[in-house]
Amino acid sequence: MQRAFQLASLGATLVLGGYVGSVQANTEIDWWHAMGGALGDKVEQIAAGFNASQDEYVVNPVFKGNYTETMTSAIAAFRAGKAPEIVQIYEVGTATMMSAKGAIVPVHELMANANVDFDPSAYLPAVTGYYTDPEGRMLSMPFNSSTPVTYVNRDILAKAGVEEVPRTWQGLGDALEKVVDSGAAECGLTTTWPSWVMLENYSARNDIPFASQANGFEGLDARLKFNQTAVVDHIQRLKEWQQDGRFEFGGRKDEAAPKFYSGECAMMMASSASYAGVRENASFDFGVAPLPYDAEVIDTPNNTIIGGASLWVLDGASEAQEKGIAEFFEYLSSPEVQADWHQFTGYLPITEAAAELTHEQGFYAKNPGTEVAINQMTGSTPTENSKGLRLGNMVQIRDVINGALEKIFAGEVGVQAGLDQAVEKGNALLEDFQNANR
Repeated sequence: MQRAFQLASLGATLVLGGYVGSVQANTEIDWWHAMGGALGDKVEQIAAGFNASQDEYVVNPVFKGNYTETMTSAIAAFRAGKAPEIVQIYEVGTATMMSAKGAIVPVHELMANANVDFDPSAYLPAVTGYYTDPEGRMLSMPFNSSTPVTYVNRDILAKAGVEEVPRTWQGLGDALEKVVDSGAAECGLTTTWPSWVMLENYSARNDIPFASQANGFEGLDARLKFNQTAVVDHIQRLKEWQQDGRFEFGGRKDEAAPKFYSGECAMMMASSASYAGVRENASFDFGVAPLPYDAEVIDTPNNTIIGGASLWVLDGASEAQEKGIAEFFEYLSSPEVQADWHQFTGYLPITEAAAELTHEQGFYAKNPGTEVAINQMTGSTPTENSKGLRLGNMVQIRDVINGALEKIFAGEVGVQAGLDQAVEKGNALLEDFQNANR
């Protein structure tokens, strides 16, 4: 992309809270987002960089709270005829946005209508697959995407005599047994976001369906299937590991992280975007390994699937605004901007070129482990089981699954019974969504 700006010195040219060169702009574009704190500052910088690169458009980022609050605010504003032009929506809201007939402008249409260069093949397939229709056309622009990886305490592993982090669940079980039996740590493994990691990503990694209809990509009549797959055996394995200390259930979201930070647990499965938090809180030598695969299910693992959010264009923008959005998305996708975002936040870059630039800049060499997520996401071609999930009411479904896991690991219900109950409740939510969006 040819533009009159020098992104290599991004930090020197961006001004937080104000936009260089925006005085002459005559078309404003509102971007509602859910990035607070330092991430919000970086969003401001990205917008400022775009505004400084040309004098026709001004992108105005507006923080609207967490993901749920941002999505709720955007829906209410759209109904009132006061919607922003761009809104950041988390990945579990994708089905809801797709079903909002007439409310969105698909990205592939936006770019074509604006006559802006747009090559979908330049983007990471495992990232964009989440946000494409059955024909492979991009509906929204990926922005902050992450995937689960395994963080390890190298000091504990060395004490236990574990020289290498196993790549399979079977090998991992043996390594965790050494950790606990040696007394190197009282807990082998914990996980954050258990539904996302242990069900959704376990299914994708091992090429088994989480739900019917290609995980919802092929129809609103999708229904959950994880109570009929190897997921049942996997959760049973974790429950058995909990009894001998190899696994510890730590909560629904990221409540388990302190167990790893403190050295209580030798390993933690968490988002690739947790790298900065681990680096800040770990007082030990840590490493990053891929999410393991189940050798009893698959010989060569699939890619994992993403979390995070994408940018949706809401209907109602003027022709000039749509042109400006298309140019902003082109800017946002540039290797320099994406590499900077990736390196600062720990989120994945959305293009192959950004990953290559990050490698050339020596970031991966200076920050060992940060390339694991990229390699994990690009090591295989996504299948219909690892493309992602396109399920309505997915926020509520995750709550149902996590509630079932809490009961399973508390010994209140058996594994099969607990997962059966989760599927029954989850399918009722899917049916409600289907009926509401026929």
